[in-house]
Amino acid sequence: MKVLGVFVVTIWCALAAGAQNAERAATEPDSFAGTEAMLPAQQEHRHPSTIPLTLPELESAALTNNPEILAAMRRIAVVEARRGSAGSLDDPSFMYRGWGTPLSRPWDLNQTQHMFMYSQILPGWGKRQLRARVADADIDVAKAEVEAKKRAVLAQVRRAFYELLQNQEGLRFHDEQAALARQGLESARIKYVVGKVPQSDMLKAQIALTRLVEHLVMLQQDGDLARARLNTLLGRDPGAPLDVVGNYLPPSQLPGLLDLEKMALDARPELAAISATIRQSETRTQLAEKSLKPDYTLSGGYMLMPDASRYRNTYMAELSVTLPWLNRGRHNAEIAEGSAVVAADKAEYESRRAAIFAEIQESLVRARVAQRLARLYRDTLRPQAEAVLTATVAAYQADRTDYLNLLDSQNTTLDVELDYIRAVSDLETRMADLERAVGAPLPRGSKTSSSDSIEHKTVDVRQEVR
Repeated sequence: MKVLGVFVVTIWCALAAGAQNAERAATEPDSFAGTEAMLPAQQEHRHPSTIPLTLPELESAALTNNPEILAAMRRIAVVEARRGSAGSLDDPSFMYRGWGTPLSRPWDLNQTQHMFMYSQILPGWGKRQLRARVADADIDVAKAEVEAKKRAVLAQVRRAFYELLQNQEGLRFHDEQAALARQGLESARIKYVVGKVPQSDMLKAQIALTRLVEHLVMLQQDGDLARARLNTLLGRDPGAPLDVVGNYLPPSQLPGLLDLEKMALDARPELAAISATIRQSETRTQLAEKSLKPDYTLSGGYMLMPDASRYRNTYMAELSVTLPWLNRGRHNAEIAEGSAVVAADKAEYESRRAAIFAEIQESLVRARVAQRLARLYRDTLRPQAEAVLTATVAAYQADRTDYLNLLDSQNTTLDVELDYIRAVSDLETRMADLERAVGAPLPRGSKTSSSDSIEHKTVDVRQEVR
């Protein structure tokens, strides 16, 4: 009888504990409702809000609408218009002269000698051609500057594109992790009701959901910033809606340093601009040397003589020549100045080339490191994190581990996946920087997209949670 009494008391305590857990479970979900409401639906970020644009479409739009490129192209129109006048002659002149009018009869123009003169200055041989070549060099410099601006803008577009693509991948993966967290929370609730897990598991689930909300806020901030930068590069309003679509195209193998340097010497617009400046300075020096050659002024005119003259209708021809050798000091100084400018421009070319080579070296090192990290995440860390999460989910379902281990595995998987997306995106960014340093596009490998593998892996895990 005493044993029966103890058994009844034990059953009553168990039922009371179960009822107490059930009552807590019915009241405590209100504390989770606010956190869960802040998380989006599972598929919210899977469908873009606008028609997504590809990288080629964005690059084409930037080349057409970027304000900096448009401003640089207008400068080409300015120097091209200047080219038409560079090799032309100076304006001709017309002169009228009347003399010999008697002071006693100033109104008697029949006694005046009237002269009508037309004059034209003719520069020394070759000077006009040299002036035209100076203007041509201005056009070459302006075109090289436009090309340099295009390269810089395209590099920024690619960087912003992959930042936004990375952000969209992160949001989609966040949706999957939020769904997994909800399922884990529901599992913890059920086990808490039947008394299999303590109340701390429920609190840990609330912390996990709150951390996901924090992660979502940061993702949205990064996406808005990348979208604003990309819209600005496209000449659009920074707050305009914009979504992108594309694949990561990591190179299978990076070129060697010497090959990249050779490509830069031929393709880097800044070097082409300095080369055009050197040609222009050399032409100006030649023009300064030509200043020692004389210029000529040809004049021709008609003369109307007074009435008493034997010949009333006559003509006049005139030739004048400058004497530059009498002012040799000035011209020698101009020649010396031109030679000094040429030497300075050549030194600027060497300095710029060294800086470009250093930029290529730095970009290549960063690209190689990014490539190794992307391969490390793809081939090692991601499979390891997936295996750990799968095993932990199975163990938690079988009550062989606690909820803390499940959260740790989920957080590790989240961190590894996001780090992999960052690594692949960073590799694309480093490749854009390397192409900017070289001045030409580089060969790429086969396309890869992290989103497919992320979704497939998360679906498998979610099925196990169910």
